[in-house]
Amino acid sequence: MTTELLRIAGLNAWYGESHILHGVDLTVNRGEVVTLLGRNGAGRTTTLRAIVGLTGSRAGSIQINGEETIRLSPHRIARLGVGYCPEERGIFASLSAEENLMLPPVVASGGMSVADIYTMFPNLKERAGSPGTRLSGGEQQMLAVARILRTGAQLLLLDEISEGLAPVIVDKLAETIIALKAKGYTIVLVEQNFRFAAPLADRFYVMEHGRIVRQFRQAELEQNMAMLQEYLGV
Repeated sequence: MTTELLRIAGLNAWYGESHILHGVDLTVNRGEVVTLLGRNGAGRTTTLRAIVGLTGSRAGSIQINGEETIRLSPHRIARLGVGYCPEERGIFASLSAEENLMLPPVVASGGMSVADIYTMFPNLKERAGSPGTRLSGGEQQMLAVARILRTGAQLLLLDEISEGLAPVIVDKLAETIIALKAKGYTIVLVEQNFRFAAPLADRFYVMEHGRIVRQFRQAELEQNMAMLQEYLGV
């Protein structure tokens, strides 16, 4: 079995007439945490949305587990074991925390049980009957991540999961990503919070104007800090 789970080649994506991605190339290996870095508007979120088929149109190649998905609909892509956690979280206010958790269908075998999820996120167990609107921002983010773990997805696309959260919650999310990696999950992170993302990633891709402009490994992070300062202002 190849170690490569996701391969993107020459990816272009549009919203209407707006051409957002211009020939993106990247790979993600099984069990890796890969972080997409870049300023707002660089194309990082659009890359995640293109992977799951949620952009207006796309061209190029996106292979998941060796299967070409560029012409597949979002529900068929999800059934290849892909889970997407969007920045806006998408918690349904009229449903309880547990009803939100149970809402997505199981798309592949090997998903985490509700008991396992509650062990990983004990706050959600305590708030299982609370309406979505009564959850704190941190609890909503935990629920958004937990919801895709139940589905059986093994490739997790996480968009700005630390945004606007208290440091103690951000630390809990970092622990969660480390635990998920230990369980064999493959994770692509889009993060503006460099201090959160930097220790977690095996590899980094830097995006600017809808293109990948640099890539490097965790061991090369220190020697790339001057470059990151130039591109990101970190």
